[in-house]
Amino acid sequence: MQPRSSLFLTVTILWASFLASAQTIQSSGQNSTPQNPPVQPAIHNGGDFSSVTNPDPKKVVPKDTLLVKGAWYSASDSTTPMPESGNVTNNVFADAYFRMTYALPPDWMQKYTGPPPSDSGRYILAEVIRPSNYQGNARGNILIMAQDMFFSPVPASNARQYLNYNQNHLQSVYQVELKPTETKIAGQPFTFFAYWSPVAELHWYVLATEIRCHTVEIVLMNHDPKALEGMVRDLDKMKLPAEASSTGGTGGGDVPVCIKDYASGDNVIEQVTPVFPERRYNPVPVRIIIDKDGNVKHIHILSAFPEQEKAIMAALKQWKFKPYEREGKRLEVETGIMFGRAPNWPSRPDKTASSD
Repeated sequence: MQPRSSLFLTVTILWASFLASAQTIQSSGQNSTPQNPPVQPAIHNGGDFSSVTNPDPKKVVPKDTLLVKGAWYSASDSTTPMPESGNVTNNVFADAYFRMTYALPPDWMQKYTGPPPSDSGRYILAEVIRPSNYQGNARGNILIMAQDMFFSPVPASNARQYLNYNQNHLQSVYQVELKPTETKIAGQPFTFFAYWSPVAELHWYVLATEIRCHTVEIVLMNHDPKALEGMVRDLDKMKLPAEASSTGGTGGGDVPVCIKDYASGDNVIEQVTPVFPERRYNPVPVRIIIDKDGNVKHIHILSAFPEQEKAIMAALKQWKFKPYEREGKRLEVETGIMFGRAPNWPSRPDKTASSD
């Protein structure tokens, strides 16, 4: 489900899939056009290879065409789990970062792997469908998504507020079937709401919880409400961390505790500002893990150009923080920092405010 309205759910999935391909062939920065653009060969299908089962790379990428990589994600090491590292293996979706596991029903399969995270911290972790040889009418799909609440454009502080906002901003072509309601999935608190399109005769069931300051959403779509009810029951087979909660989910225990804006004020002892060799106009969201001694242990850049990534990595490795303590015990902290051009998003409600 998209932040601004539920209509954006479908639009964004298509847009995100497009971006996943487009980011490898276009630069969203300046000076991305070569001085002497090559003459493109005639392609009878207009460059749309969606109908080709195994396209020839030489035809997909014509000879002498310049490829410019756009903003992308990266990390300071390859062993620390990241949200986008989730995958489906042997028909089981697993994401080590969120510590969630979901064995897909026997007649479901992953259709696409997700695109890279957006510069607002939006992830599409998996899209699950029924295979083409499925004989029933209730085909539908399952989307597993996450929104980084440090960088969310939606003015919400937790998963419940996030779904309330989405429900309140549905476009008129949709009708609410069930207002956001508290429920439990796999023994953990979720917020659940449902809406449908009378024109398309499609129903959406949206379930959300918060894990490590991310709103994790499971969006079920189908023509048949009874089929959706069965899909919801099947979700009880999921395995989730004990911290998952629609109004909590801030880490701790054997994972870092996540604290918004920890990398500011008196918490910062030493700070080096990254210097970008080229001026860009994109926001660069970064998550870091600070160890118990106040050193930067891990850097996760959600979306940046190569020269931005290099500068940010070099700078953050020199930062030093005040160690975080709770009840006399030091804990690792996970927090977010926005570099580059910060977007002008609506203000968020205070954590202490009502979660409604």
